[in-house]
Amino acid sequence: MKAYFGRRSTLSASHRLHSEALSAEENRAAYGKCNNPHGHGHNYVVEVLVGGEVDEATGMVMNLVDLDRAVQQAILDRFDHANLNLDPVFQGQVPTTEVFTKVIFELLDKALPAGSLDRVRVEETENNFFEMCR
Repeated sequence: MKAYFGRRSTLSASHRLHSEALSAEENRAAYGKCNNPHGHGHNYVVEVLVGGEVDEATGMVMNLVDLDRAVQQAILDRFDHANLNLDPVFQGQVPTTEVFTKVIFELLDKALPAGSLDRVRVEETENNFFEMCR
């Protein structure tokens, strides 16, 4: 039987939603105030859900310390208080929160034991959230 363990982290980051493939007018129409040339920021909440068998010896799906370390090293150290537009992973793509969620999922999937990452959920605001699931 598979069990799940979830953990929440917070980070602050800025971005500007702007596509080089669109005209200035099209960017304003697509992204509205999020196309501000100076960008804008969010206090993101990142939820990570891992799953697997409960280890007989430890009684855990995954060690909390190991999960926190992976999130810290792969996500928080890289993106907290950063301008997402300047990170190489977003070159050639618009750093929407959909794309940010996908990037977080992919980075954590590499940092965690194979197949253990089940879901990443990113809250951009109290009204907007995005998910990437296995």
